[in-house]
Amino acid sequence: QVQLVESRGGLVQPGGSLRLSCAASGTISSIKTMGWYRQAPGKQREMVAVMASGGGRNYADSVKGRFTVSRDNAKNTVYLQMNSLKPEDTAVYYCNLYDRWSVDYWGKGTLVTVSS
Repeated sequence: QVQLVESRGGLVQPGGSLRLSCAASGTISSIKTMGWYRQAPGKQREMVAVMASGGGRNYADSVKGRFTVSRDNAKNTVYLQMNSLKPEDTAVYYCNLYDRWSVDYWGKGTLVTVSS
């Protein structure tokens, strides 16, 4: 089994920054992608940023230029640097790992609230 443990989110003022991390442990097959999704109240879960093991990155249009996803492959850890945060970024953020067997693993989620 694979466990994903996310760092704590928190309350951030608009325009502020926050960095999330997620460490994977357990029996990990070859990782295809690691990344982040989010779910705002009353909305469906959406992709935020995903990074392939080869280095390719994919971002939601709403976060391009503000968020950066990175990985430490040796530590099986993925990061999400969030800058210029907006109230509409408020959501529960979930870490995701997608492996070579096309299996998705999810963290428990961490709440990020952007408010003054």
